[in-house]
Amino acid sequence: AGPYPTMVNGVAVVQAYAYGKFLGELNVSFDAQGNLTSATGEPLIMDAGVEEDAMIKAHIGAASEPLETIRNTIVGQAKSAIDGSRENCRAKACEMGQLVTAAMLAKVSDQGVTIALQNGGGLRASLDAGDVTMGEVYAVLPFQNTLATFEIDGATLVAALENGVSKVEEGAGRFPQVAGIRFAFDASKAAGERVSDVEVAEGGSWVAIDSGKTYKAVTNNYVRNGGDGYKMLRNAKNAYDYGPDLAEVVADYIAANSPY
Repeated sequence: AGPYPTMVNGVAVVQAYAYGKFLGELNVSFDAQGNLTSATGEPLIMDAGVEEDAMIKAHIGAASEPLETIRNTIVGQAKSAIDGSRENCRAKACEMGQLVTAAMLAKVSDQGVTIALQNGGGLRASLDAGDVTMGEVYAVLPFQNTLATFEIDGATLVAALENGVSKVEEGAGRFPQVAGIRFAFDASKAAGERVSDVEVAEGGSWVAIDSGKTYKAVTNNYVRNGGDGYKMLRNAKNAYDYGPDLAEVVADYIAANSPY
């Protein structure tokens, strides 16, 4: 609702809805000092009245051929279906969360990393039993997030878990899928006071988390940089956000443990 663009404190704000239904067109002019002098346009609906450009369509078809080869590559097999449904991965430990966090830990365990955290909202599909293709893995993890390692004290780690369950009743994507750590939470309590019984895996057993101890952890670069409310991770020590693509990490893990 409102004009296109909507001006807010001299800033032109536009929105073209979602799913490619509209194409946003905005024409802007600036003066010599870089100040916006005009902004006009409109969202154009992409319906059947818009004809495809034959040349561009042919170019896209040619460019997509090697991508189709990658998407159709079989990386391994799944013994049974792996649940990555929205309703489960944003509310409790889900099978896809267990797969992804296990793959994360396997990739960086040689660096002394013992805890993995993945936001449930970053898991976008399930996997069927049988052959698993690279395209299916990309459907689960479509955002090209990279592995991010960092160091965190126990108190901050608990704060991260509190953030993760703070909006579970809304089905928020911040819900924490984890490995190397386990916890309980009570959604009937106030946000920030829900997490309890936090334990970490040490020496083949589970021990209570030490609020003053430093732990090495891994997540994705989106979460490490404060996405989904994880602002407490922005200033983590020895952070490295430029690991391999998370989808590739999971594909390699499935291949190494096939049939998963």
